[in-house]
Amino acid sequence: MKHQRFRPLLITFCAGLALTIGVQAQSSRPRRVNPPDTLLGPEPKSPPATDKNAPLLDVKPAKPVGNAPVSTDTTHAYQLFQQKHYAEAAKEAKQIANSDPGNSEAWKLAGFSEFYLKQYADAADDLQKALDLQRKASQEDSHTVDALAESYVLAERFDRALPLLVTITTRQGAKPDPSFLYYRGLAEFKTGKAADAERSFNAAVKANPKDAASLLYLGQIALTRGDFDTAVSALNRATLNDARLASAWFLLTSAYLRRATASTDEGKANADYLGAVRTGETLTRLRSDEEAVGLYARALIGAKQYARAAVALERPAATDNASGLTLYLLGLAYSRANNFPKAIAALERALAKSPADINSYRELGYDYEKTKQYAKAFGIYQKALDVAPNDADFKESLERVRPFAKT
Repeated sequence: MKHQRFRPLLITFCAGLALTIGVQAQSSRPRRVNPPDTLLGPEPKSPPATDKNAPLLDVKPAKPVGNAPVSTDTTHAYQLFQQKHYAEAAKEAKQIANSDPGNSEAWKLAGFSEFYLKQYADAADDLQKALDLQRKASQEDSHTVDALAESYVLAERFDRALPLLVTITTRQGAKPDPSFLYYRGLAEFKTGKAADAERSFNAAVKANPKDAASLLYLGQIALTRGDFDTAVSALNRATLNDARLASAWFLLTSAYLRRATASTDEGKANADYLGAVRTGETLTRLRSDEEAVGLYARALIGAKQYARAAVALERPAATDNASGLTLYLLGLAYSRANNFPKAIAALERALAKSPADINSYRELGYDYEKTKQYAKAFGIYQKALDVAPNDADFKESLERVRPFAKT
């Protein structure tokens, strides 16, 4: 039957969705030392500078910049900070800074305290004031610059972070910290400078080969430009370095699927489909949400493991909130497994959720024909032509079933 040639097209369609979904799925919070479990990951657990003795010991409770009265000395606030009473330290330092706006040490101490309280936007504002005062007095402090850059990144103010990160990673006579190379790449990526970001992430990986977060971004950048070999390589390295990095498993499954659908070598394509199945299995052990299960199901469908795909999709498809795409994939899996009653039920639900999805129309029409429900097939092809009036396959299918629909 003419529908046979639709099958690889449908698999290609499904697999092609993976990148878009994968990219949108990522969150936007970076992590300094351990790579994130999402595209950007949770908040950091380590101080803002790799030198553990600084910037903490660098906060000087000495005479502040400017003409502040003695009563605005930061000694007590600094002692609170050393005792890890960050809220109290921040409160006292802000009181000093507000009464003496020219006191750079007070602003700096407030900023560091807020950083440890994970109040990154406030920390960035106060550290910026400290840095402005330092520069005015020609007393710029590298620790303040480092902490300010990291605060801007964690507050997702990447445009403000980037100039500072360029300064930090290009200091003369200093070897760049891999963490700040990663932050620079992140800021470049988030401000639309993908080529610059790729260079920074490569530099971060060179400095720290176990940097799974940078490898994750390198894989994503390669996948976006269709360089599937580079994407697979980078993402495999990311998963080796951090076996629980779910976003890397998601993108790696996507990369295998896209490379399979783009391949003209059937053997290589089949190997990539099986690779996607293996990575998809790991993904669904880390994530059991509808999106992850749907990607795994697309891998199973590509590998012609239709019954397994249907079993995987049954749980997310059973909810009232199941997406039209999930229901379409379930219908497709059942159809290819020759379970047409269940395929029809799933595809009818898919069209109720996504009435403009021509793939669901195409597959449902095929299933109606296979079960000799020609009148229903005729009706579906008519509706499909309302959605896609220039689709030659729908026109031909409509005419093919017309004589049988009248009997």
